[in-house]
Amino acid sequence: MDIIRYKKVKILALTLLCIGFTGLKGQTIKDMDGNIYHAVTIGTQVWMAENLMTTKYRNGNSILAISDKTKWDNLTEGAYSDDNSTDIKTYGRLYNWNAVNDSRNIAPKGWHVATDSEWTILTTYLGGENVAGSKLKEKSTIHWEYANSDATNQTFFTALPGGSYWSKTGIFGVKDFGYWWTSTQKDSNKAYYRTMNSSNIYVFRYTSDKNAGFSVRCIKD
Repeated sequence: MDIIRYKKVKILALTLLCIGFTGLKGQTIKDMDGNIYHAVTIGTQVWMAENLMTTKYRNGNSILAISDKTKWDNLTEGAYSDDNSTDIKTYGRLYNWNAVNDSRNIAPKGWHVATDSEWTILTTYLGGENVAGSKLKEKSTIHWEYANSDATNQTFFTALPGGSYWSKTGIFGVKDFGYWWTSTQKDSNKAYYRTMNSSNIYVFRYTSDKNAGFSVRCIKD
C-alpha cells in the first residue's frame, strides 16, 4: 500500500472512531440455530448488523413456522413466515409481534429486541428521523431497489429491506421496504415499529397490528 493511500485509510478509520461508528472487531453472536451475526457500535449502543433469522427461542423451543398465510391473522402465539421466496440469509425472517414479546426470548443471550425508545436514541444520535435512514441503509442496489442514492451506511448498521408479511399478500415489499419491530406495544392490539424505504432518507416511526410480519434487529443488553 502506498503512503498516500495508507494515510487516507488511517484518517477514515480515525474519523469513524471519533464520531462513534465502530465495528466490534472479531465479535460475533450466534443464535440457537448457529446463525452468525456481527456487532456494530453506534454512539453508546451496540447493535446487530444483520436482521434476525432464528427459528428457535433462547431456551431451544421452536418458534411456530407458518407457510399458509390464511392461518396468520388468527395466531395467538409467536410465529415467523416460512415462505421461502426470499433470501433468509440476506434479509432475515419476518416475525409477528408475539414472537418478539415471548418470555422465552427470541434474541440470543446478552441481547434483546430493541425498544421504541432505543430506536429513538439511535435516530436522534444520527441527526433525527428525517436523515437517519441514509446513514443506516446498505449502499447500492444489490439488495435495495431503485437508485438508493442517498444511502451511505456510514454506521455499518446495513439496514436491508426484508419487506413484510400479511395474510392477504404473503411477503410484500422485499428490496423496497424494511420494517423492524420494537418490543414496545402501544396497546393490546398494536406495537411500535420503524420502517425505511429505497426512495428517501427517513426512518419512519409507526404502529401496526401485532399480526404483521416484520424484521427484527437486536441490541446488546
